[in-house]
Amino acid sequence: MRASAAAQRVASWFLDSGIQQADGGVARYYRSDSRRYAPVSTEITGYAVSALAWLDGIAAAECLNGALRSAGYLLDAWDERNATFPFEPVLNGGRGYAYFFDCGIIARGLLAAWRATGQAEYLEMAKRCGLSMAFDFIADDGMHPILQLPEKQPLAYEAQWSRSPGCYQLKSAMAWRELAEATGRSELVSAYERMAAFAMATHAGFLPGDPSDERVMDRLHAYAYFLEGLLPASDRAGERAAIAEGIERISGYLRKIAPIFARSDVYAQLLRLRLYADALGIAPLDEPAAAAEADAVAGFQQADGERRIAGGFWFGRKNGDLLPFVNPVSAAFCVQALVMWEQFQRGEFQADIALLV
Repeated sequence: MRASAAAQRVASWFLDSGIQQADGGVARYYRSDSRRYAPVSTEITGYAVSALAWLDGIAAAECLNGALRSAGYLLDAWDERNATFPFEPVLNGGRGYAYFFDCGIIARGLLAAWRATGQAEYLEMAKRCGLSMAFDFIADDGMHPILQLPEKQPLAYEAQWSRSPGCYQLKSAMAWRELAEATGRSELVSAYERMAAFAMATHAGFLPGDPSDERVMDRLHAYAYFLEGLLPASDRAGERAAIAEGIERISGYLRKIAPIFARSDVYAQLLRLRLYADALGIAPLDEPAAAAEADAVAGFQQADGERRIAGGFWFGRKNGDLLPFVNPVSAAFCVQALVMWEQFQRGEFQADIALLV
C-alpha cells in the first residue's frame, strides 16, 4: 500500500473509529479482544493533535477539524487551580497526577494547532504549560517524572523507566525550544539545554537496562525519544555522535528481540531517525535497512475490517502474533514514518523538526 493510501486510511481511523470521542478527547487505545476503549488521556490527545495537524493536506481535509476538536479538549482540560495538565481530570478538588512527559507532548500538540491556525489561545496555553514544566518539575537529576496533585510534590522514583528521571524526557523538552522560538523567551532555551546536558550525561547506561528482552524493547521506544529530543541540538558534535551511535544501538537490539516481541512504534521511530539523520548530515541513510523497517511498519496497519480497527496500527507482535491493541501513538508514528520514507524516495523529504510527532 502506498503511503498516501495508508495516510488516508489512518486519518479515517482517527476521525471515524471512535478512538476520538465527541468532545475531542482521545482514548489511549482500543482493545480488539474485549471490544473496549481505554480511558481518554491528555497525553494521547496531545499526540493526536500533532498527528492530525500534520496529516491535514496529506490525507483527509477534515484532519485539521479533528485536530482542533482535540486541541479544544486540551484547552478545557487545563487545571486552573493547579496550573498544570493532569493525567486525568481532577474532580472536586480531589487528588491526581501530572506527568512531565505528558505535559511536553501536550504543549507540542497545542503548538501544532497554533501553527496551523494562528489562533493565539493555543500558543498561550502551550506557553503556560511549558512554564509549569520548567518550574514545577525541576529536580537535581533531570526532571521529576510525576507530581502528586494538588500538592505538586514528586512521587518517589521507581525502577520502571517512566517513573524515574531519564534521558527519554528530552523528547518533551523539545517543547521548550519550540516555545522559545515562538515567544522569544530565552529562559526556555536554557531549560532545554539543562535537560539536554543531563540526558547526554546519563544516556549511555539506559540500554539495555533490564535482563528481560521484552522490557528492553520497551526501553528502545524510550531511547528513541532521547534521540528525537537531541535533534534540535544536532549542530553539536557530541549530540551528532550520540544520534548516529544511538540509531545503530536501537537497530541492533531491535533485530535481536523482534522475533520474540516487536513494537510497531520502535520500527517507526527508528526509520524516522534514520531519515532525519541523513537529511541533517549526521549519518548517511542505510537504505536497505530503512526499506526493511518501512515494510515492517506497513505490516502493522489493519487494512480492512470493522470501523474500530480499519486503518489503525497495531501496537506490536509477540512470537509472531499481533497484540490486541490499536494504538493512536503507534498510528501517528507509523504513518509519519511511511509518508516520510516515500517523500525521501521522491527526493522531497525535508527535516522539519517541529513536524516530528
